Amino acid sequence: MADSKAELLRGTLDLLILKTLALQPMHGWGIAQRIQQVSQEVFSVNQGSLYPALHRLEQQGWIDADWSDSDNNRRAKFYRLTARGRKQLASEERNWERVAAAVARILQTS
Repeated sequence: MADSKAELLRGTLDLLILKTLALQPMHGWGIAQRIQQVSQEVFSVNQGSLYPALHRLEQQGWIDADWSDSDNNRRAKFYRLTARGRKQLASEERNWERVAAAVARILQTS
């Protein structure tokens, strides 16, 4: 991650991956690109962080994957959100909103 990029808080990458996969199944590179684009280049997810996170989410049963052809006719592992993953995403979104509101309240104090 470049100096100008924000570092992700611990656990935030999992939330971003789950949210990205809520839209549609994607391969790893697509997930990383989507996070970078939607964050307007604030976040850049490297492979060393992405693939361990994908493996961890698979082990939790929050995502599953299978091999398929990508748009450029290359074989790629496509990840998709499971029903358990959708419940986890909803829970993590609620928690994130609670934490963000708490941080905002603290920053607004003088």
